[in-house]
Amino acid sequence: MKELVCIVCPRGCRLQVDEDNGYAVTGNSCPRGAEYGKNELQHPTRVLTTTVRVTGGVHRRLPVKTSTAIPKDLLFEAMEVANAVSVAAPVQPGQVIVENLLGTGADLVAGRGIEKG
Repeated sequence: MKELVCIVCPRGCRLQVDEDNGYAVTGNSCPRGAEYGKNELQHPTRVLTTTVRVTGGVHRRLPVKTSTAIPKDLLFEAMEVANAVSVAAPVQPGQVIVENLLGTGADLVAGRGIEKG
């Protein structure tokens, strides 16, 4: 039996997930908590947020995030990809910086715009 704190909403339900019983979840206040508990143990995912280099802009770093959650075990590899990226200004908010990051189907997108500087 694994114990987790649900992060789907601010309520923070304390979940118990029974791995030996089909990942049955108890302690959740809503169906989303049950889904979170089951997925967290079977296929954990996270949204990656970081920054990438910018050349020729008013700022030297651009905040970026994945458009959807990616497998947790790919986070370090995804960070290596992001660390190797350099984008030229101008950049528009929501602009795709890296398409289909590591074949996950998630894009790395700009969190803000950056003007030339």
